[in-house]
Amino acid sequence: MGLVIGTDEAGYGPNLGPLVITATAWRVPGDPREFDFWSALEEVVTNEPRRSSGRLHVADSKQVYSPGKGLRELERSVLALLSLTGTVPENFRTFCQHVAGIAPADFLDVEPWFVDANQTLPVSCAAADMPGLATGLQDTCAAAGIELQAVRSEIVLTERFNRLAAKYDSKGAALSRLTLGLVRSVWDPDTTEPVLIISDKHGGRNRYDDLIDEQLDGQMIFRVRESRQISSYRIGKTDMHFQQGAERHFPAAVSSMVCKYVRELSMELFNRFWQQHIPDLRPTKGYPTDAKRFRSDIAETQQRLGITNNTLWRER
Repeated sequence: MGLVIGTDEAGYGPNLGPLVITATAWRVPGDPREFDFWSALEEVVTNEPRRSSGRLHVADSKQVYSPGKGLRELERSVLALLSLTGTVPENFRTFCQHVAGIAPADFLDVEPWFVDANQTLPVSCAAADMPGLATGLQDTCAAAGIELQAVRSEIVLTERFNRLAAKYDSKGAALSRLTLGLVRSVWDPDTTEPVLIISDKHGGRNRYDDLIDEQLDGQMIFRVRESRQISSYRIGKTDMHFQQGAERHFPAAVSSMVCKYVRELSMELFNRFWQQHIPDLRPTKGYPTDAKRFRSDIAETQQRLGITNNTLWRER
């Protein structure tokens, strides 16, 4: 047996809304470096969906979700995958509580748009379809010897994002440290079983060994390769890769989708909050150009409600 850990993020670029980072850890039979999730799960999962196939769409979240396509495909896949942990949260708050590994999820309440985060799930796909999808996925994973050991997310709200970006003088350095902290929470560097860790590249960074070392207790790090395409390291029985397009690997794709799901539901609550105060307000996804428009549109209401810029606006 071996372990495969995949990580990804959503919301790195925007000025509004949370940054979400996720790591998923999967136990698989044999050598994790050779295990093919796509073949093992092809009866219930596909990264190239066709109409009426009924299979779960798992891929880079940008392929599964778009504003035009809506949330349905992303949601049905994420909730079915999360059922592999033995828990299907009933609302957004308990979803965040589950993936963040904390109880309760009152950390959300530092931002007023999350105070009413008890939105029932699912919000877009048919609830009646979920038990069958979950059971089919669970049975196929069991037959293939696949076990989802953990889903762990960092939901980084605005004030914390600003604080960490200032502390490290870089939002990229903050992303890398948060990601590696998540990896460390589901990985034992001293393990005697083989481990493969796959993460997307973090901005223009090619060197990660100094950041990996911060998470270790004196274990040796062997630098295998550092390039624009991939940076690879070996720690004991673990191979760790930071590579472009990591989402083509199933565990990183699942992490990407969990991040996107949390991010999109967060922005729905964010927009709903402001539209309660400004009914004709055009919603935003929080990306820089439109975020400036949105910030201007809400300025008077923000001041009247006493919401600080540090609660609203990500400076980097």
